[in-house]
Amino acid sequence: MRYILVVDDNSDIRRLLSMTLVNQYEVIEADNGTGALHAIRKFHPAAVLLDVMMPGEIDGLQVLDAIKSDPKTSDIPVAMVTARGQQADREDATRRGADAYFIKPFSPQHVISWILERAH
Repeated sequence: MRYILVVDDNSDIRRLLSMTLVNQYEVIEADNGTGALHAIRKFHPAAVLLDVMMPGEIDGLQVLDAIKSDPKTSDIPVAMVTARGQQADREDATRRGADAYFIKPFSPQHVISWILERAH
């Protein structure tokens, strides 16, 4: 079974994405950046859905930087799923290596389509 990592401090968002993906993937959840990095090392997911703003020492952009700078994980597709909808936010995430950028509220179907196209 292929893994998808859903990282968001909002349990409702994690639940929505998990319920949408559960029939096709094994969904792993994390509610902060530290948990996300641990799950990435442990499971090497087929894709990561990553919130930008999270509590703790490591935010979503720092997780993105860690994923994309490590040769062992740089091939993992990462979609930012965030309330930060400014063009500058999108450009910053893209410059850091984000493969997609979904603004909350988002269409779960768009997220699923993106995963099905990219997660191997």
